[in-house]
Amino acid sequence: MRAQAAALLLGALGLAGCAAGRWTLAVGQHPQSFSRTVTLKSEGRLLLYLPAGFSATPPVRYPLLIFLHGSGEAGWDLAKLRVNGPPKLAHGGADFPFIVASPQSTLGGYGGFDPVMLDAMLDELLARLPIDPDRVYLTGLSMGGIWSYGWASLRPERFAAIAPISGAWDPGDACRLRGIPVRAYHGARDEVVPLADETEMIAAVRACGGDATLTIYADTGHDAWTRTYADPALYEWLLAQRRRPVPAP
Repeated sequence: MRAQAAALLLGALGLAGCAAGRWTLAVGQHPQSFSRTVTLKSEGRLLLYLPAGFSATPPVRYPLLIFLHGSGEAGWDLAKLRVNGPPKLAHGGADFPFIVASPQSTLGGYGGFDPVMLDAMLDELLARLPIDPDRVYLTGLSMGGIWSYGWASLRPERFAAIAPISGAWDPGDACRLRGIPVRAYHGARDEVVPLADETEMIAAVRACGGDATLTIYADTGHDAWTRTYADPALYEWLLAQRRRPVPAP
């Protein structure tokens, strides 16, 4: 599952560039290089929650929480997103103090999220809504927890904090997250995404000097999200975070 996610991420990284130097045009085999700029159209669907008293011209800008769903909610039916996490709570009448954007992946199975689409969505949200770019938070469960790590490692400059649930990622990318506070949550009895994988990721972020913690529920399996998203402490912690400068490589 992590290998598939990493492959998608690497594909997204290869989309941009500019023209390279001259080639050696001589008989035989010679090393060459190229780089070209590619313009890509991206589109997607999401559930958008606006808090009570929302104004398009508020005195201060709103914080934004982006929620990434699990593999079972992928497809073309946005109603499926209401079965878990913040969209479920919002549908039930929860009063969140921030804007919530819940994009839907159409890749299916464990195909993950297209980071190009996610970036385009965030750009669109920032252009259309009075969002504070220094208070953009990212969370997700299972496949969405995996891609909370993945997207944030690709675009660390975009987020103030992330809260992956029942997720994991390649520890080789951990140092890209050292400037983003991470609060992860996992069930000790998870048989879908092994706890050891997320433990390794959190340890790697810490080893790079990052601020990362992992809450483990001893009596919980893969569903660590119901308990986590019902806890007001998660949202209080997120709202206390502000975007930090991205550390130099």
